[in-house]
Amino acid sequence: MDERLGIAGSGAIACGLAAVASRHGDVVLVGRSDEAAQRAGRLVLKGCSKLEASDPDRVRITTDKAALAGCTFVVEAVVEHHASKADVLRALAAVVAPGAILATTTSSLSVGALAGEVGVAERFVGLHVFNPVTRMKLVELAFPDAATALTRERAHALCAALGKTAVEVPDTPGFVVNRLLFPYLFSAVDFLEQSGMEPADVDTCMQLGAGQPMGPLALLDFVGLDVAIAIGETIGARVPQRLYDLAEEGALGKKAGRGLYAYDEAPAPSRA
Repeated sequence: MDERLGIAGSGAIACGLAAVASRHGDVVLVGRSDEAAQRAGRLVLKGCSKLEASDPDRVRITTDKAALAGCTFVVEAVVEHHASKADVLRALAAVVAPGAILATTTSSLSVGALAGEVGVAERFVGLHVFNPVTRMKLVELAFPDAATALTRERAHALCAALGKTAVEVPDTPGFVVNRLLFPYLFSAVDFLEQSGMEPADVDTCMQLGAGQPMGPLALLDFVGLDVAIAIGETIGARVPQRLYDLAEEGALGKKAGRGLYAYDEAPAPSRA
């Protein structure tokens, strides 16, 4: 891998990306607190355990953004919220080298708007990787209009080095996958309410009848209901009231132990 990768974030996307990149070189991962850094260490170990040739010792985990100064390609991977991402990206722009590319892992927000706030649109890219990063092959690449040909070339080359398939997509809300996927997922929640079926039965029908690796209701829980709501609002889809009600209760899906499923019960089998 020609780039030295830096990552700001400590969640599943950040740590999955670090685990994948550790097969090819050194990585710097910055968490916002000691607790976040410790959590990231556990997630990186878990991710590396699923990948041949990965090496958690190649991932330097710190809380000091200055450690990113030597990185050539720096990825923001924090909560899906415009102001939060813009704040982190501005902080990164202040410490990275002048030629370093800045990337956001947004799954639904405007890449051009984020690039404009950071002020480095010529070397900025939307790098939408999919969870779990250790298994999902697609990366949606979205560029602001001012991105240079070299920025585009380096972003594609990084994806190839990580073993991913990159597809350039328009900088529209939700890009391609989420723009098409989430209205379907929300319709499954509506159908659940209307039919009175059990979530596992709906998911089994879609897995075995439509060849999907994960049913729509289990997938919403896997993504996180708070994230799903944010994506739905960004792309202008109607979000079912049941998701708002569950989120208000703190039932955010698998990460919270309860969502559309209760996780003392296993959701429909997944091959995702």
